[in-house]
Amino acid sequence: MSSTAVNAQRTAPATPDQTYEILSQVLEQSVDAVLVVDQGNRIVLFNQAAENLWGKPRQSVLGKPLETVLPCPMPHAQDANAPADHYGCAEKMVSSHRNLAIRHTSGDTCLVSVSVSRINTTGDSFFTVFVRDITHQHEQQQRMRELSLVVDKSDNAIFVSAPDHSVVYVNRGFTRMFGYDLEDMRDGTPAQILSGPHTEANLGERVDAALAARESLQTEVLLYAKSGRPLWVSAAINPVQDEHGQLVGLVNVLTDITHTKMHQVMHQKVLDAVVRDASMADVMTLICREVEHIAPEVVASIVAVDADGGLRPLAAPSLPPGMREQIASASIGPRAGSSGTTAWRGKPLLVADIATDPVCADYRHLLLPHGLLASWTNPIKSSNGRVLGTVTFYYRQSRGPDELHTRLIDTCLHLCALAMEREHANERVHQLAFYDTLTGLPNRIMFSAKAEQALANAGQMNAPAAVLFIDLDRFKLINDAQGHAAGDGLLRDIALRLGEEMAGINIIGRQAGDEFVAVLPHCSAEQAGSMAERLLSAIALPTTVGLMTLHPSASIGVAMYPGDGRDIELLVRHADMAMYRAKGEGGGSFRFFSGDMNKVAQERVSLETALRDALRLQQLQLEYQPQVRGHQDSRIYGAEALLRWQHPDLGTIPPARFIPVAEESGLISELSIWVLRQACAQMADWRKRGIGVPRVSVNISAINFRDPDLSALIARTLDAHGLVPDDLTLEITESVMLDPDPDVLDNIEAIYAMGVRLSLDDFGTGYSSLSHLHRLPIYELKLDQSFVRDIDTSAIARTLTTSVLRIGESLGMKVVAEGVETVSQHRFLTEQGCPVLQGFLFSESLPAPALEQWLLQNEYTGAGTAEAEPSTGPIRGGTDATLAASAEAG
Repeated sequence: MSSTAVNAQRTAPATPDQTYEILSQVLEQSVDAVLVVDQGNRIVLFNQAAENLWGKPRQSVLGKPLETVLPCPMPHAQDANAPADHYGCAEKMVSSHRNLAIRHTSGDTCLVSVSVSRINTTGDSFFTVFVRDITHQHEQQQRMRELSLVVDKSDNAIFVSAPDHSVVYVNRGFTRMFGYDLEDMRDGTPAQILSGPHTEANLGERVDAALAARESLQTEVLLYAKSGRPLWVSAAINPVQDEHGQLVGLVNVLTDITHTKMHQVMHQKVLDAVVRDASMADVMTLICREVEHIAPEVVASIVAVDADGGLRPLAAPSLPPGMREQIASASIGPRAGSSGTTAWRGKPLLVADIATDPVCADYRHLLLPHGLLASWTNPIKSSNGRVLGTVTFYYRQSRGPDELHTRLIDTCLHLCALAMEREHANERVHQLAFYDTLTGLPNRIMFSAKAEQALANAGQMNAPAAVLFIDLDRFKLINDAQGHAAGDGLLRDIALRLGEEMAGINIIGRQAGDEFVAVLPHCSAEQAGSMAERLLSAIALPTTVGLMTLHPSASIGVAMYPGDGRDIELLVRHADMAMYRAKGEGGGSFRFFSGDMNKVAQERVSLETALRDALRLQQLQLEYQPQVRGHQDSRIYGAEALLRWQHPDLGTIPPARFIPVAEESGLISELSIWVLRQACAQMADWRKRGIGVPRVSVNISAINFRDPDLSALIARTLDAHGLVPDDLTLEITESVMLDPDPDVLDNIEAIYAMGVRLSLDDFGTGYSSLSHLHRLPIYELKLDQSFVRDIDTSAIARTLTTSVLRIGESLGMKVVAEGVETVSQHRFLTEQGCPVLQGFLFSESLPAPALEQWLLQNEYTGAGTAEAEPSTGPIRGGTDATLAASAEAG
């Protein structure tokens, strides 16, 4: 066959059969499901894609109505009573697209897009139904809608830009944050539109460098909203590439971190500095620099306010140096600059124009040349409202604060107050740990540390130094008579006087109670003596305590470095010994330490040990000195029990030696109770044997009267020995009568109610007043022997003695004159009507057997019991008298 014939055969039109075959193959190979429906709505073609879509073989659907596989969107098309010319559902769907849900034989449902076309042939009409599975596409669209909804509702600003940085999409969060919509962003690149005066200059270059490296960029940057409001944002810039690695766009997510940066970052940095114990200046400088980093248009300054109202600059890293110096010399006031005025008012102050505002008159010459035109200052307040300082924002424009500055200042004030209060707390802890709270002087710990350093320096320079131990004389009497508040006031006054006299390099501390110590570096013995004289004179100046003017005095001991010791502990101990020597010699003087004082101190310690042993081993004894009536018959009135100590090795130790040791060591209370019990036991023995001692007097320490159990102990002791209250008299000192301790007053009242008599010892030598005397249940007054001793030679002594006797008469109190040694003294006292006499003229103190012999020899047999006394007691008022304490045991 020729080529021409072949070509002609190839170009000849296909036969109908060939056309049908071709069409059938096309439909069979279509990726979409294809159905052909005849005029009777029966399926006549069902291709392979349709079998796959429905999961049904074509044989099961051919000849079946279209509705077998495809739900009809027109319900009336399926009506059995429809007109005969109705072609069914396919007819109604011609030339339209619908999305319908179909069910696979597996039970899964999928969404399909359906389109129907009419095919007209000779005498017949067919409908082709194209069905495409759009389930995945629909799901993607749904996800995109949801994603768009989420993106729009996000608080983050999200925008998409093309590779050339032109913006193609912005979410609603972007518009809310920056105020720009998509149209606004078409006028330039994001870096151009969102940048402002203090945005990082090379931001665009950093973005380009990250894109060139096909890397994401994470950064923090200061951007500006359409309104001009600055915003710190965390920017995440992510490149998007296609399957070939080509850049197709950028997804940019911006998060507003302004609040976070202020609170979390500033809090973290500042609190970390506080925890590390950074200095206050470093902490405040950190705050200022963070403020200026977050808000570069601001120049920050922080100033503290001292307790006396003075201003103390803490941090101002960007202010002119002269500004800091001028603030440091100022105090708060109504026109003291922005800081001083704000602290004075206690509320924020806005100075919109520094050039004209009178508040800044003294500072504008420093601020204006540096372009600082306005300021906004806020007070830093403590938790109790006290102004601790100020924070000032200076501006280079005549303006006020914006929202960012308001939020910044809130954070700054909180952090500044926290740091300042912590600093004050640390200072307070240091003060409590190392300084005396009453006087403000260094305590023992601080004094010792400073003193050791001073002595070390003196040793390096081969120079002398002096240590002074200062103790107030009779301070306890002042404390007892006027109360502890008065005593505290006196100690503060003395501390001030010592500080004034020893200003400079000298070191002063409070040791304890009324004891002070001082170190005088580079001080010779002559200079130390001169200083001690000056201190004694300063201390002796009158001082008013309450309603009383006091004339205090002190005793001072001096120890010299290095001769008396090389460490502060030994020097203080030696100075203490010298002070005791001065006090023992009458007080109001000073003494240098000498070697024999060590011996005295050692003997004192030995004596205390021996006294404890004597009390434990029953080596103490009582002696009794008789008291006689002042009438002509001189009948026995009673006997005073007096403590005596006969040491097996040391011999007789007088009370004047061991009683002070007992008081200092705390043994005096135990001794008093021992004397009470021994005297009551002896009185019970005399009663049993008919010895005519009417009553026994016992000295009770002031410390015992502070024991709430004292009155009960006395009652138990009397009961244990079968005695009645009238058999016992308790002698107390004036310090007991004036003791403010409520337990003392309760004991006095209970003892009085019990019927035991109270005698006021050494009357006339202390500070008691008649206002106290007439309110308390005192039965007798003991006229001090110092008055009696001078009766023969002193008209004043005679007058005072007579006065005391008249006081006793007027108050209904017995007066017992002690120390009667001469006949003339006896005669005078008897003539003046003194009721009771006691002294060597009648008898010295005697052991119990000797007293019994004395009674027989002097025919003081008595009746075996105390004679009746008048039932009328002393005139007395209420029980609210002020009381104080001091002790003596015989």
